[in-house]
Parts: sequence; C-alpha cells; structure tokens
Amino acid sequence: MAVDPLIELRDVNKYYGKLHVLRDIDLTVGRGEVVVVIGPSGSGKSTLCRTINRLESIESGTITLSGRPLPAEGKALAQLRAEVGMVFQSFNLFAHKTVLANVSLAQIKVRGRKKEQANERSRDLLDRVGLAAQADKYPAQLSGGQQQRVAIARALAMDPTVLLFDEPTSALDPEMINEVLEVMRQLAQEGMTMVVVTHEMGFARSAANRVVFMADGAIVEDRAPEEFFNAPKSDRAKDFLSKILKH
Repeated sequence: MAVDPLIELRDVNKYYGKLHVLRDIDLTVGRGEVVVVIGPSGSGKSTLCRTINRLESIESGTITLSGRPLPAEGKALAQLRAEVGMVFQSFNLFAHKTVLANVSLAQIKVRGRKKEQANERSRDLLDRVGLAAQADKYPAQLSGGQQQRVAIARALAMDPTVLLFDEPTSALDPEMINEVLEVMRQLAQEGMTMVVVTHEMGFARSAANRVVFMADGAIVEDRAPEEFFNAPKSDRAKDFLSKILKH
C-alpha cells in the first residue's frame, strides 16, 4: 500500500560514546498512521522517538519530515518542535502555572497567538481530553493521569502534524493508564499521525496500524499488529512476547 510518507528515517545511526544505540534504522511513517514501537529496555525505542524532533542528534543517516530534512537549530527548530508534538513519560508541566496557562503558553510564545485566542483553543482541548473543569487548577492538584492528559492537550494546542509519545503511561498508577490510552485511541481514530513508544500491548493491538519491534538498537520486525502478535517471525520477538504476555 502506498503511504503518503510524513516521517522518513534512512540509515540512521546514533552513538553514546562507544555504545551504538541506533543501528541503520530505516523507517517510514505515513500520514495518518499510528506506529507503535515496542521492545526490551535499552533497545533504543526512546532514542528513536527523540531523534524525530531532534531532542537527540544523529551521527549518520537522514531524517525528513514531509520531505524536508530536520533543521539543526534556531527558529526553524522551534517551529519543528511545534510541528512534531511530544508527550513524555514525566508530564513536564509548569508547577507555578494553571492548567490553562500550561496549555496556552507555547501557543502564545511559538505560534504567536493572542492570549484570548490561545485560551479559547486551550479550553476546547481541555474539554476534548475530559478536563474542562480543571482549567484553573495547578498541576499538583491533579492526578498523574490528569496531568498526562493536560500534557497531551498542550501538544495538540500547537496543531502538530505528528505526535510522538515516549512511554506516556509508564509513570502512572495502573488505574490511571486507561484514561490516557483512551484519549490516545480517540486521536488515532481521528487520523492523527502518531509514533508511540509503549509497554501497553493492548493499545498496540487495538490502535496501531503497525508494530515496530526493536532490539539492540535495530528494527527487528515492522508489521501489522495481528501478524506480529499472532505469528512473530524472529526469535527475539517470540522471546519478548512470551515474557510480556504471560503477565
């Protein structure tokens, strides 16, 4: 199937000193696709995710967004980070600002919106993630699951072309995980392009167009979820799934 490529990584390599964390990565993410990246700890998943908006630089290879190479620095890089929204494991909210101000801040600073306009957009998005009533609270007054949903609203406020999620539920209590995944499922259904690093296999099965399985810094499998979960090809994937799915 011919995808309309939004993100393309070609022969991407990344080292931390002598450690080869990304090995010859080739990956295409089509517009409107949800690609879930899974694999054992230390396999390079988060690093891969972070290279797509240049939070991590690469040693060799190319990464393009809508056919354009990623900018190196300055204004163009701030613009890229608005295009490529990111939701982290830790929520990274400003503790001294209200929920509303957290969602509005970058819209005003990076997108150049007027405060009233930004706040209106923020309220719409808080409503969309089920937090309209929490707009005037501070992050410390919210649960972890609520804070992560604010972080998603904040990323959406920039009207990104793609959203990256780096283990967005791993810092949450089990009962809060679902409320975050629910928002992510909704976004997937609405056609948001998403790259999601996660341990949530149920989400990978239900929401992904493709599952990318990584081990030792390389992509070992890149397949449709039902094929990957029902008949993994590699021994690494079989071993990983047998450990994960037993629990």
